[in-house]
Amino acid sequence: MGFVGMRSLVLALLLAFAAGGVGTASAQAAGLKKGFYKKSCPQAEDIAQKVVWGRVAGNRELAAKFLRMFFHDCFVRGCDASVLLDSSPGNTAEKDALPNLSLAGFDVIDEVKAALERACPGVVSCADIVALAARDSVSFQYKRNLWEVETGRRDGTVSSDQQALDNIPTPSSTFDILLSNFSSKGLGLQDLVVLSGGHTIGVGHCNLFSSRLFNFTGKNNPTDIDPALNPPYAKFLQGQCRRNLQDPNDNTTVVPMDPGSSLSFDNHYFVNLKAHQGMFTSDATLLTNGRAANIVDKLQDPGVFFDAFKNSIKRMGQIGVLTGAKGQIRKKCNVVN
Repeated sequence: MGFVGMRSLVLALLLAFAAGGVGTASAQAAGLKKGFYKKSCPQAEDIAQKVVWGRVAGNRELAAKFLRMFFHDCFVRGCDASVLLDSSPGNTAEKDALPNLSLAGFDVIDEVKAALERACPGVVSCADIVALAARDSVSFQYKRNLWEVETGRRDGTVSSDQQALDNIPTPSSTFDILLSNFSSKGLGLQDLVVLSGGHTIGVGHCNLFSSRLFNFTGKNNPTDIDPALNPPYAKFLQGQCRRNLQDPNDNTTVVPMDPGSSLSFDNHYFVNLKAHQGMFTSDATLLTNGRAANIVDKLQDPGVFFDAFKNSIKRMGQIGVLTGAKGQIRKKCNVVN
């Protein structure tokens, strides 16, 4: 093993033990395994990847959309594709909750589902399609799988906008709130910091962080910024989000979360964060805790980040899964059978 490889290994071990990361990792969810469809639908993962890669090739922004969709699905009722269900008379579903209004890619999920139903009717769950779409879309730029997806999830039959509001962390969340939220899902401090690295791709809506840019202390000074922001970066954001000075709720303007490489999945988020260029309060707050800040330092090594991310997203994919006889295999992802 060369020096670089040894260095990555040492840093990975340090990261694994930081803040009890190993002890807080959830046990493998019963019923999930690699290659669950090996006998029932051998081409399932290849079919899903072909559709997703084909669509991502024409729209690289889909990677961030699918990664966020997977996160939002798993944090509400577990990874059960409840985020895909449409609202019905008397019930407003998760996808119509405020945090999910900017989700996209539902049509691609439907396309994957249709292809799988043609090949293996009633076999592959929508919940597994969401997990696979997240992995495949992010992996497209590397043309290889960045992490292993355990499959065997089944689909839920309940979807509630209020549960989405109650369970999805907000961009204004403080460190203690974030840690409590992740802990309630069986995830630890390490997972919180590592999965925040998903903000290396995608865009942020100005209305979700403009309070950090204008009149931050409430003293009617429009140039008053959050001192946790790097001043040049704050100036850049103020220029991008100037419409929000007049209308703080304007949600039409978006800014890349990782300027210069918002379409590239890498560890640059942590380099930005260390330079106090975290867009959201929920980003910047990771530096307010010593143990979290230490993990941020470790994740500036690309090898450590990729190793840590594949482990943390695997744990996230185990949250509250329905397996065995629980749930159902939906025929169409947007409605229960």
